[in-house]
Amino acid sequence: MIEFWFEFASTYSYPAAMRVDDVARRYGCRVAWRPFLLGPIFRDQGWNDSPFNIYPAKGRYMWRDLERTCASLRVPWKHPSQFPRNGLLAARVACVEDGAWLPQFVRNVYTANFAKDLDIADPDVLIGCLDGLVKDPKTILTAASDEKTKSRLRQNTERAVALGVFGSPTFVAENELFWGNDRLEQALAWAQSHASES
Repeated sequence: MIEFWFEFASTYSYPAAMRVDDVARRYGCRVAWRPFLLGPIFRDQGWNDSPFNIYPAKGRYMWRDLERTCASLRVPWKHPSQFPRNGLLAARVACVEDGAWLPQFVRNVYTANFAKDLDIADPDVLIGCLDGLVKDPKTILTAASDEKTKSRLRQNTERAVALGVFGSPTFVAENELFWGNDRLEQALAWAQSHASES
């Protein structure tokens, strides 16, 4: 098994989310989807914005690189008119329950943000992302505001910090961290080759 730690505002988590399940199947590996928040981690580093906004040259490179990455994966792409978008509510929805609908919901949210330029902080957008996946999307959205769900997201973020996660996407395989969409295959190979040692 690998853990896939993701933040909805994260650019490179978009292609990672779109391909992680398919790639993991080729390795015979299960994926545990772990939503968390980068904001507290960035604040601890003295950042109040995405590093791609703080460092313009890095940001320009990232947008072009992401465009190339999406094209190579045949993943739809549209430069968002706002970056980063607030992914708090979406992350809470992802923490309601670890249901079979979760991976597709996550992919739908990333598509809404990075392919359709929709505001993923808008409850109506999230209801659309849940539509067809659960019986009653509004019930899931209501549950996202429960204290139990909020606490689950806080605990996820605290665990991410304890693991040493500093960015998204991060993959954890057999207690080893792999940061970035381009490290997915390496993480899976590590999980495959070290599984018998655990």
